[in-house]
Amino acid sequence: MEETTKSGVRVNKYLADKGLATRREADVLVTEGKVFVNGKKAVLGQKVTEKDKVEIRGKQKDARYFLYNKPRGIVTTNPETGEKDILRTSKFPVKVFPIGRLDKESTGLIIMTNDGRITKELLSPEFEHEKEYAVSVDKLLRKDFRDKIEHGVKVPETSQGKEGFISKPCKVKISGDKSFTIILTEGKNRQIRRMCEALGYKVTSLQRNRIGKFMLGHLKPGEWREIKGIK
Repeated sequence: MEETTKSGVRVNKYLADKGLATRREADVLVTEGKVFVNGKKAVLGQKVTEKDKVEIRGKQKDARYFLYNKPRGIVTTNPETGEKDILRTSKFPVKVFPIGRLDKESTGLIIMTNDGRITKELLSPEFEHEKEYAVSVDKLLRKDFRDKIEHGVKVPETSQGKEGFISKPCKVKISGDKSFTIILTEGKNRQIRRMCEALGYKVTSLQRNRIGKFMLGHLKPGEWREIKGIK
């Protein structure tokens, strides 16, 4: 996602970057009075930052939810020239959008829905939903790898200006000489890849297998299945 500047970005771009709607769809939601910023109705063209509380409210009729297995090479939203996104490569019975993201080279579970009300509960770190990933790296894992990554990794700022951070404690299980599973309760941009890079490893494959109680299961890449009772 493009970094938010200190002056902020337009609310339609903010919602698009979060994967909650296209910019045009976001403008419609604002016009209908369904978008709120810090408890007040948003207006077209309003600018927001990551410090603002942005919500989509309103009763959602015929809410539908789907579990989807994103293949490698497919972007979640906003494809650039020559790229393909989820909605251009998969057909759903209703118009939906993804909750959260996986980067282009990552695979696995994404929740697709037409219900804008659930996004905060599934994405916000304050709810601490567990997300489980299977990861492989380019070299043998050192004996201290698990201890270091579980207790928090200091991730530096990138050359592209993405902020550095210290990751929260997490759970890790070593599954092979170059592979492990990791359970996070946060979801910063390219977090696992950046955590591994900070420890001297390069991720060669990354698959999300679980979001909270929802499992990827036997879904093949590009397949989806509908689910009930998401909340």
